[in-house]
Amino acid sequence: MTFKQAVGKMHLWLGLASGLVVFIVSITGAIFTFQDDIRDLTEPWRKVEAQATAPVLPSRLQAAALASHPGVKAETSWVTYFAADRSATVFFIDQAGLPIQVYLNPYTGQVLHEQNLRTHFFTIIQEIHMHLLLPEEVATWVVGISISIFVVMLLTGLVLWWPKRKQERKQRFTIKWGARWRRVNYDLHNVLGFYAASIGMVLALSGLFMIYPWMLESIVFVVDGGKAAPQEIMKTKLDTLQIVPAAVQPLPDIVYRNVRRLSPTNEMVLIGPSGTGKTPAYCWTYQKALHYYHRDEYAFHPVSGQLLESRFHATKSTGTKFSDMNYDLHTGQILGFGGKIVAFLGSLISASLPVTGTVIWWGRRNKTKRKARPVAAVATA
Repeated sequence: MTFKQAVGKMHLWLGLASGLVVFIVSITGAIFTFQDDIRDLTEPWRKVEAQATAPVLPSRLQAAALASHPGVKAETSWVTYFAADRSATVFFIDQAGLPIQVYLNPYTGQVLHEQNLRTHFFTIIQEIHMHLLLPEEVATWVVGISISIFVVMLLTGLVLWWPKRKQERKQRFTIKWGARWRRVNYDLHNVLGFYAASIGMVLALSGLFMIYPWMLESIVFVVDGGKAAPQEIMKTKLDTLQIVPAAVQPLPDIVYRNVRRLSPTNEMVLIGPSGTGKTPAYCWTYQKALHYYHRDEYAFHPVSGQLLESRFHATKSTGTKFSDMNYDLHTGQILGFGGKIVAFLGSLISASLPVTGTVIWWGRRNKTKRKARPVAAVATA
């Protein structure tokens, strides 16, 4: 068996083993790519008219959002300000265990809409994409191993695609649309697979970085030249035995005023829960709404509201900046709307590869059987 034949066997059996998972993950990824754009068109409560006045403080938003959920504590909710022309949101888990997101006018505190995220279309799509509706501990292995196999498939596919002779190169770059359907299917698998290989590799690896954080940490270590940067890791320690004066204002308001002063040009502000007072209250600000790359990070004392630690995007190492951009890289939005189109097409083609590959295998299998029948007939005659 030649090297290329061995690679072909590996490509075939790995593809059959992982094809269904790769198809589901890729097609749901393609659907999810434009989720913000689709929701902006179909959910009018996500937008408001921008005003010159300052937004109301987060404690007021929490009070309005939780008015119909008296059993939920404000300290357990998340508050997000997106942009001047977007509504703010308060997210919490209600007493029935349902994830609820409330949209409010950031200038008046008026409730615009309440949404049960468990039954939301894009939440379901995201859950299928990430976990296949399986328990998370099971999905980590099923999805993680399948996407790891897909990376190997892309590499072995390039080996199989590589033409032996110069005259074969042209046909490897074009699809013969006028040929029989089996040939068209073969070209769709090979030609589209080649063109989408680099995009598929980026999408697959960035997805694996989310599943296996140690992989991303390893890349960060390499990008930073093998030098650990302790100041990059925000692990604020809190002395719970220390007696500190209680804040005279609601903690979310203190956090919001501070981060608006320290990151004045950042559009989006995400304020985490203040919790039980035993862990810091965290806040993240982002340069652009719905983009998660360029961000500053803060930790506050959960009782006094004192700023304990801050980490600004400008001071981060190259490796940490690469880590921060992983989600935007995975969804394509790192390059704006054009990047989303590229990610969508890459995901769509990735979803087609298991299908066209299976058709090729099935056709060859049946062809082999048809050839074997006359031989068997002669042998029995």
